[in-house]
Amino acid sequence: MANTASARKRIRQTVRRTERNRARKSRVRSFVRKVEQAISAGDKSAAAEALRNAQPEMQRAASKGVAHANTVSRKLSRLSARIKAIAST
Repeated sequence: MANTASARKRIRQTVRRTERNRARKSRVRSFVRKVEQAISAGDKSAAAEALRNAQPEMQRAASKGVAHANTVSRKLSRLSARIKAIAST
């Protein structure tokens, strides 16, 4: 257990930050799941709309440090490419 006041405060801050980050990560996963479901259903317009909704949430996670910026870019790029491929099939 922490002995100093500053260490106790850091513990409180870490708990709050962890909860916030966990919620943010969960939201991102939910948005990505909606895109994945629309892609697997073969519905291009729904998938594009879901990606438009997911993109700001994913970028926000990157800017807040929850996810790495390159990881978010890569995931968005791959999802976008998969949505584009729906029409050609």
